[in-house]
Amino acid sequence: MEATKWQIDSTHSEVQFKVKHMMISTVTGYLSSFNATVVTNGDDFTTAKVEFTADLSSISTNNEQRDTHLKSADFFDAENHPQIKFVGEKLEKVDDENFVLHGNLTIRGTTKPVKLQVEYGGIAVDPWGNTRVGFTVNGKINRKEYGLNWNSITEAGGIVVSDEVRMHVNAEFVKEQVAENANAG
Repeated sequence: MEATKWQIDSTHSEVQFKVKHMMISTVTGYLSSFNATVVTNGDDFTTAKVEFTADLSSISTNNEQRDTHLKSADFFDAENHPQIKFVGEKLEKVDDENFVLHGNLTIRGTTKPVKLQVEYGGIAVDPWGNTRVGFTVNGKINRKEYGLNWNSITEAGGIVVSDEVRMHVNAEFVKEQVAENANAG
């Protein structure tokens, strides 16, 4: 069976993160420069091998001062660790539309296993004959497990930034065929 490679269409995809501020509201951030590939056996997504990277230089929370702080050594240390990386190892089918993606997330040089909730959005052929597939991916991590430890205490004793970070990705992929033994000599 041929391996099928799916390349993310970044113009029809988005990567967000959300974190509580002062424990009373939520700040949303975006990573605008990212890449992802999925390799499957045919169109069987339960066989998916997923690789995702995002460039921390592209982080935006609609506040330049906060974005600069997030890129600093207090948080992501983007100068020494310019990317976030996720490698998916196993896609566990829950039902026809829902999956759990097991993999390893690397932030700031620390790699930890994570489970992400995946919703299958469907598959369609676009007007130019390209086969496309869509997914919504959600998960949450504790930022301190990745060395993102900065925080501050308010005058009333509350914390400024929550430890929990929620991730939300809308991803659309375009199919391309790859021969299974293309590297065989």
